[in-house]
Amino acid sequence: MRLSSEVIATPILEQVSNATDHPLTGSIETEVPDFEMPADFGVGLIVGPSGSGKSTILATHCDVAENPEWDGALSIADHFGSYESARDRLGAVGLNSIPAWMRPYHTLSNGEQYRADLARVIGDGVAVDEFTSVVDRNVAKSCSVALSKWSQRNDARGLVLATCHYDVAEWLQPDWVFDCAVGGFTDRRLLRRPEIRIELRPAQPEAWSFFGRHHYLTGDINKSARCWIATWGGLLVGFAAAIAYPSGTVKNAWRGHRTVVLPEFQGMGIGARISDAVGEIFISQGCRYFSKSASPNFGVYRNASPRWKPTSKNMKARHDYKAGRKTKEDGHKMAHANRVCFSHEYVGGA
Repeated sequence: MRLSSEVIATPILEQVSNATDHPLTGSIETEVPDFEMPADFGVGLIVGPSGSGKSTILATHCDVAENPEWDGALSIADHFGSYESARDRLGAVGLNSIPAWMRPYHTLSNGEQYRADLARVIGDGVAVDEFTSVVDRNVAKSCSVALSKWSQRNDARGLVLATCHYDVAEWLQPDWVFDCAVGGFTDRRLLRRPEIRIELRPAQPEAWSFFGRHHYLTGDINKSARCWIATWGGLLVGFAAAIAYPSGTVKNAWRGHRTVVLPEFQGMGIGARISDAVGEIFISQGCRYFSKSASPNFGVYRNASPRWKPTSKNMKARHDYKAGRKTKEDGHKMAHANRVCFSHEYVGGA
């Protein structure tokens, strides 16, 4: 398909033409690949270099999303109508940082703003131009993985993304890919999501200072905690800590204390795998390992995983907590007595 646009022959444009081999004809013609929208799909991806026709294809065949408006006096979570909707949509783009949810849009980083914008517009029959074009490639990867999981979980239909970055295809795993550079669909079966290999290394509690502001709980950490940092290809991506289990009946046991993944790597399942690895360390040493979390991402994963066994307190408010002693542990318990949390013991497995 060839598109033609009229252009005024100004003196400057004539100079440009005279200095090059491009004749001045009074119109500019652009070749756009022929494209026919597939009949039924979940997520489709249009790729190609700048100027190859991606935006024209979207405008011709799709309902292109516009940038949403934000109220600077409200948190970003308030723009989704309910806590459940905010959790679902923000999680869909890998923006899982609770502190970020509680902040106004204009206080977020560029990467967080991009994810928040995307969370507001994704849905059935929607097209998004410049997908991940303004964020670094680690954010692009995690955003693509999270969106892929969300689309499968919600059986999304007809979501089309366009980008000049070819690297998102293998992480997004779309139902089809149309390459404007070659003018046709590529074989989606050749796409394989790359392996993510995380290394976990012992660390001191002081390392928490780099991660604390990204965690949904208090920024404090127990100085007696056993700690680890997680890296991916030499990049720092996460942190985990565990403390001795405070129980008079359960012996030789530990429990999860802190697990956090840096924002640019959230949405890829790294946090759950870090937690698994810590559990494996303890049971390999003959210990028991428990973990309690308010994070729905952890909770859903652990409820379905054979590596984790729900405890009797899983998904229950702890109304059995009683105010009494003025110890730090009792104070912590009473502060969370009405919070419904996920509670599991790590048992390992294949």
